[in-house]
Amino acid sequence: MRRPDRIGGLAAAVLVLCCVSWGLNQVAIKISLAGIPPVLSAGLRSLAAAVLLWTWFWMCGEQLLRRDGTGGYGLLLGLIFAGEFILIYGGLAFTTASRSVVFLYSAPFFVALGAHRFIPGERLTPGRLAGLVLAFLGLCLAFADGLLVPSRRELLGDVLELIGGFAWGASTVVIKLWSGGRLTPQRMLFYQLSISGPVLIALSPLFGERGVGPLTPPVLGAVAYQVVVVAFVSYLVWFWLLARYPASGLAAFSFWTPLFGVLGGWLLLGERLTPNLGAAAALVAIGIYLVNRAPAGAPTRLPPTRSA
Repeated sequence: MRRPDRIGGLAAAVLVLCCVSWGLNQVAIKISLAGIPPVLSAGLRSLAAAVLLWTWFWMCGEQLLRRDGTGGYGLLLGLIFAGEFILIYGGLAFTTASRSVVFLYSAPFFVALGAHRFIPGERLTPGRLAGLVLAFLGLCLAFADGLLVPSRRELLGDVLELIGGFAWGASTVVIKLWSGGRLTPQRMLFYQLSISGPVLIALSPLFGERGVGPLTPPVLGAVAYQVVVVAFVSYLVWFWLLARYPASGLAAFSFWTPLFGVLGGWLLLGERLTPNLGAAAALVAIGIYLVNRAPAGAPTRLPPTRSA
């Protein structure tokens, strides 16, 4: 079946819903941390999502585990993924969901820089360079906004989220460099989830985490949202869209995610929404759009296979 050249109205609406779910993921993580410590929470989320993903594809007749020489590569993916989530969940213990989503979605910024340096045929064009500049200005504005708050805890969380965005971007470049087309996006994701889950759970006591606190309905609902809506349903929808539409067009929609994350933190958690933070989110979002927008006639490239 020939892929359509453009994304239709229905597909666009589904993509916007995916971006809403990814933006609200930071809000859900923040809520879940009230009852489950960060590293353990990340591990439980990955493990539960891996079980759901494996069950779904087993029912569909697709094997996610097979002997094809990709085990070592998959192990590396899982360990990198575990490191990313230590930073992301740990950062949210200090900063707000609104701020975290701005810094985390610096990832396309680092992907573009890494691809320019290491991947043939992915040089920076004037449009992508303009996107990087806008995204960088947005990050600077967000940091400047953090200097105005009474507590410096948020700045520590911001730095952890920014490093998490760097790690996410670096892992994407590694996937582009080393996958060699041997792994489908769903198998990459399964490796990341199934390996990072046990690793993070095992590391939890080493970070001084003492187990779970009160498992209130909001905490359990937030964990269920991360596992079912984000790590399972939204990714399945993403794979379905990847199989039918140009990847470059799909990737450009990710610019909505930081905006929905900032709005979600404000509306659902009562986090402060300053003009500086709103402008920072807008600059990062526009930068993501410009970085992901493919020039006319450029080959379609596979975007990152998941969202944090």
